Amino acid sequence: MLVWSTALCVAAAALLLLLHGRKATTSGRRLPPGPRGWPVVGNIFDLGSRPHATLAGLKRKYGPLIWLQLGSVDTLVISSSKAAMEMFKNHDQSFSNRHLSETLKSDDTFSATITLSNYGPYWRMLRRLCTTELFSRKRIKDTRLLRRRCVDKMIKWISDEAEQLASTSTTNRSSSNGIEVSPFVMATVFNMISNLVLSRDLIVDPKSTKGNDFFELINEIQKLVGTPNVADFFPASLRWLDPQGLKKKIKQKFNLVLEILDSFVEERRLRHGVDDVQHQQDDNKMKDFLDVLLQFEGNGKDEPTKISGRNLNMVILELFLAGIETTTTTVEWALTELLRNPKSMKMVRAEIAQIVGHERKIEESDIEDLHYLNAVIKETLRLHPTTPFLVPHSVVKDVEFMGYWITKDTQVFINVWGIGRDPSIWDDPLSFKPERFLGSNVDYRGQNFEFLPFGAGRRMCPGIPLGHQMLHLVLGSLLQSFEWTQENGVTPETIDMGENLGTTLRKAIPLKAIPRALLVV
Repeated sequence: MLVWSTALCVAAAALLLLLHGRKATTSGRRLPPGPRGWPVVGNIFDLGSRPHATLAGLKRKYGPLIWLQLGSVDTLVISSSKAAMEMFKNHDQSFSNRHLSETLKSDDTFSATITLSNYGPYWRMLRRLCTTELFSRKRIKDTRLLRRRCVDKMIKWISDEAEQLASTSTTNRSSSNGIEVSPFVMATVFNMISNLVLSRDLIVDPKSTKGNDFFELINEIQKLVGTPNVADFFPASLRWLDPQGLKKKIKQKFNLVLEILDSFVEERRLRHGVDDVQHQQDDNKMKDFLDVLLQFEGNGKDEPTKISGRNLNMVILELFLAGIETTTTTVEWALTELLRNPKSMKMVRAEIAQIVGHERKIEESDIEDLHYLNAVIKETLRLHPTTPFLVPHSVVKDVEFMGYWITKDTQVFINVWGIGRDPSIWDDPLSFKPERFLGSNVDYRGQNFEFLPFGAGRRMCPGIPLGHQMLHLVLGSLLQSFEWTQENGVTPETIDMGENLGTTLRKAIPLKAIPRALLVV
């Protein structure tokens, strides 16, 4: 979730020197190896613009554990599958807290979320609630038609856009004929989540979202969270100054988005009433997740009897923030890789034609039979994990780990991007080869430490079951409904593969491709 900038580093160093800041050090303890840092700024300059790739390269010199001093922040980088296994299997609880950026510490707002709250009773309560009421097998099966309906709209949107562009290209030969894919996918995932939580579509037209305050605010929050912040490197000295104004900006955005969420909640209360017994016992109407949150009753011992209004809003907001970017990014990278690898594109489309055909739409019940599609998604996540360091962990208390002393509050990165490209684990690791997963038991559910795009242990992503369904349904439907080709003048060899590291590892230049409709919807 960090993007390093040389200009910011210089500014941080200058400001810190003016403040006569001093970094606390721990002596007499054996720390993991790592590059020698500069005075004040430590190793910030060593990371470059692609820190995940830089650190993967440093593994060759320093080994599976790398120690960095990022300004005044102690940082441990887990760089091998064996080190990741040791952490998650034998030290999971000791590494189970979260290291939050200064932007995310604004008013303790994110401490109310599953992903970013520290390990404890409140976190366990939220995780249990989401696992049973949102991500369970039964709940996912019961809501499959909602996702199918959202995908149908996506196919219609893209079909209409393709027709319009085809018409334009007839009169304007300079037109590239390509459409930008990610806005359609993002709008679709946005509606999938809004239906699960609020029982409504929140986006009617992906090309006309400027009037949608909720959608715009979520995008703005994503950008602010992913913006490099000097205060993250020198929190003790700079957190109160907020030199870039990021805390102030994100607080303003949060207040606005929480007002909108409050309106959704108040509308629901007025319509049904949280104590309306008849509504609670109505078996003919499937509860959405807002109903579940409003009707929650805790044990009152180590968890609240009710979820507060602000915490309820934050849990809802988290589902949007966590689900939209990750799914959209993965689908975009997958389609990009398939366009770069025509053989793989041919194989996955042939499988869909054989298993599903073109007489009906692909359904979630088809997913387990689409082995090559599954392999395409796994291979995409191996090469392009959405969060290359996962969500940073934080050490709960001083601990001895693999012969080294790791102090409390150390920030911990697990470089799953580097592990996924480790030549000691993967054959021809830089090539896109979905076949490597055919007949393999390697999966992304936290048991295979060479492949951890969603983490492992108690803090792994709880939404994997739902994300699995959404990824396969969206990508499978795009491949079944359209034949995709590159824009005019673009070849598989010249497709841009640049990365932009913000809250997720997105394509630096969004994918544009030409869809030709195959399936009438």
